[in-house]
Amino acid sequence: MTLEHVAIWTNQLEALKEYYIQYFGAQPNEKYTNVQKQFQSYFLSFESGARLELMTRPDIPANANDPITAQYLGIIHLAFGVETMAEVDQKAEELRAAGFPILSSPRKTGDGYYEFETLDPDNNRLEVTALYQETE
Repeated sequence: MTLEHVAIWTNQLEALKEYYIQYFGAQPNEKYTNVQKQFQSYFLSFESGARLELMTRPDIPANANDPITAQYLGIIHLAFGVETMAEVDQKAEELRAAGFPILSSPRKTGDGYYEFETLDPDNNRLEVTALYQETE
């Protein structure tokens, strides 16, 4: 069994799509529009086969949680894997230079990863990770 996709509601569909294309290599499908429901979406596909659905509809309320300084039950982040610790460092610097916050700088974790945390344009929490390798 595979995880088919994860979906995110957004009020800035095009900006979020462009972010994942530019910084994470996503390939979008053609925009789907349901005029009757005022619904629009994109499926973004990644090299690994994973997909992310970005969706918008004008009646979806804003999330009242604070994703920057607090965490809550439920899905809390998406993790993108790269091959090397150097790639983690490069992605952190690329996003920092583009003005995106780095919530925690690249670091080695106790569970075998080298990672950093950031936010996408909608303040969804993301991690970029590589398996920790003693030789790097």
